[in-house]
Amino acid sequence: MSRRRHHATIPWGWLSRTIGPLAVVLLVLLAACRGGEAADSSGNRHFLVTLSSDIRSTNPGVNRDANTDTVMMHIVEGLVGYREDGTPGLLLAESMEVSDDGLEYLFKLRDGLKFHNGAPVTSAEVVWSWRRYLDPATGWTCLSDFDGTNGNRVEEVRAVGRLKVLFRLNRPQPLFLSQMAAINCGAGAILHPSSVDAQGQWRVPVATGPYRLVEWKRGDSIQLEAFPEYLPRPEPRDGNTGAKQALEKHLTFLVIRDAASRLAALDKGQVEVMPEVPAAEMRQIRHIKRVRLVSAPMLGSYGILVQNQDPLLADGRIRQAIALAIDRDALADIVNEGTAVGNPSIVANASVFHPPASILGGKPDLERSRALLREAGYDGAPIVLSTNRRYPAMFNQALLVQAMCRQVGLNIRIEVLEWAAQMDRWRAGKFQLLSFGFSARADAAGSYSFILGDRARNPSRIWDNPEALALLEQSLRTGDGERRHELFDQLHLLMLKDVPYIGLFSPADINAVREDVDGFESWMFGRARYWGVHRVREGAR
Repeated sequence: MSRRRHHATIPWGWLSRTIGPLAVVLLVLLAACRGGEAADSSGNRHFLVTLSSDIRSTNPGVNRDANTDTVMMHIVEGLVGYREDGTPGLLLAESMEVSDDGLEYLFKLRDGLKFHNGAPVTSAEVVWSWRRYLDPATGWTCLSDFDGTNGNRVEEVRAVGRLKVLFRLNRPQPLFLSQMAAINCGAGAILHPSSVDAQGQWRVPVATGPYRLVEWKRGDSIQLEAFPEYLPRPEPRDGNTGAKQALEKHLTFLVIRDAASRLAALDKGQVEVMPEVPAAEMRQIRHIKRVRLVSAPMLGSYGILVQNQDPLLADGRIRQAIALAIDRDALADIVNEGTAVGNPSIVANASVFHPPASILGGKPDLERSRALLREAGYDGAPIVLSTNRRYPAMFNQALLVQAMCRQVGLNIRIEVLEWAAQMDRWRAGKFQLLSFGFSARADAAGSYSFILGDRARNPSRIWDNPEALALLEQSLRTGDGERRHELFDQLHLLMLKDVPYIGLFSPADINAVREDVDGFESWMFGRARYWGVHRVREGAR
């Protein structure tokens, strides 16, 4: 007797209507519980904000991602930092002198600065911090920008008195200060040696920022408190530099992975700010009373990394066919709810170095795509596109790329990974296609540096065309803006030809903020900043 097999069908509509409210109720209870804990002995409520996932570490610029950077920029500071317009400005340094030959930078520290342990900030800690970064054993993300890998090298860092430090370079480096200030590099944070143990292993950040770390409950929250001995710069608020006032005594980042739960917490007033608003939640947020959206164009870019050492994708015609199958404007509009436009470049639309329309390219051409696949003898072999659900934009763009490529006969298969696993794949270069988003970079050279380089030394670099490497090298050696634009335009044209990266769009930084919160501003780097921000007490407006 044959047995009929029953396939259960999940009534998703009913399920979402049922589970949705339950999830909100649970979230409310959880947040209420946290809110009950989140007050000091004087009853001062913590300023609560959300994180879409936990941070990777407290080791600045080493084991990091975007959320890690956001938290750490409240704790650490470097000699310089980015101003609001993306240019570097003085932070811990009071002044700076550059030698006539451009090889020596002499920084003078502001007097009276202190570390979170109360120790004074002197040239000794600056030297210690930078020698640690330049030691390959540290695993600093940005080492290749300073160790000669990309041509630029810091030859020496030494103290010249109690408050002066000299950096000597191997050659003039017009982007030296901008690279020092890079957020993904931990802004070259100056740390106290007690940040590591006797064996040199990382402990905690003993730094100089307006907030200090109180507790990191993994997977739950990161609690900071205002550093009472912090000495802000006297200038008005300006990016990561001026007037960094910790107006709220307690700042707590709550890790809430589910976007609907973050939204519910914001709606109930249990958190003050929900940064990185997913496009899917924007329509709903616009209808929530007492909540406003704060946004700005970002310097980041989203796209698909292409591994051309894969046997199938080594054929440039197939890589070209994938790029020509994608309608970037349509994809950007759907993924971002109309807040972004297509961008085939790795350089963000908001950058002064974005390619001009005359060479931008990136228009879909399905007939040409099919013709290239025929020439290549493509037989429908599957091509795996790896993505993750942590960042909705990466997941959604992967689905749309799959659908668009299907029109020309490309067999794209989606592989969903945990974010940490995807990062491991990227670092090892073990993928065919990778749905990815790059953090904001102040300079176009920083964007290209993420894909260009020596594969043997760094497998995450997927483009090693000697001509492209030479163009990048030239861009790092000149401070002439017009000449640099020409070099980046040539790099863009070469990238369109080689297809190591298929640019899709540049995102906007979108944050949802309660109406009783004052001082919150979005900016091009997309890292939420909570200094200068505070709740307006009832009756104070």
